[in-house]
Amino acid sequence: MFSGRVLTQAARSATSQAPIAPRASFRCYAQAAASATTRPPVALYGIDGTYASALYTAAAKTSALDSTSKALETLAAVFKKDAKLNTVLHAPMLTVGDKNQIVAELAKHIGNVDKGDIVKNFLKTLADNNRLGVLESVTDKFAVLMGAARGEVELTVTSAAPLDNRTLSRLESAISKSQYVGQGKKLKVVPKVNPDIRGGLVVEIGDRTIDLSVSSRMAKMNKMLKDTL
Repeated sequence: MFSGRVLTQAARSATSQAPIAPRASFRCYAQAAASATTRPPVALYGIDGTYASALYTAAAKTSALDSTSKALETLAAVFKKDAKLNTVLHAPMLTVGDKNQIVAELAKHIGNVDKGDIVKNFLKTLADNNRLGVLESVTDKFAVLMGAARGEVELTVTSAAPLDNRTLSRLESAISKSQYVGQGKKLKVVPKVNPDIRGGLVVEIGDRTIDLSVSSRMAKMNKMLKDTL
């Protein structure tokens, strides 16, 4: 996906990127966030949260939230397919030419999905501010904003091995009728796999976590044995 020179520079760059103050191009996004009537549905924090919120407001002002969301979902899929991409974006010694090439390559993946070139311009903003390294987390944070705007409640189900669709459907059906999903809200099931839990499930919804994993039960048993002995 990227040139050998860019990958080589990324591999040689071992130092972390120093904080850089946002330039005028980002301030345009920030001003939009402050003055627009359509604001992000929830408050996000950190550099990635700030950029995601500014992008949300810019897209909302031009009625381009859906297309922007689809474009970012496409970029999120690219991160999953290209293991080297995040390393490249975090390289502190990228030249202007390198950044332009990266932005051009990412823009190709977006194609015509991006209404008004909002995401493409946003990528240029990140490149100008030396913030391409936050792009992956921005895609995650933007998904959080879109979920909140659509009235979705995220249900994360972690298992030691992938769950079949029937099991996920039963969980979704049971929890959608519970007190944790407010009236008019939509439940969004996000399955995750973590072999370290060894078995059972870890269910997270809102600020509540229900740990039914084997590893959790083993930890409790070990603690009881230690306290007893």
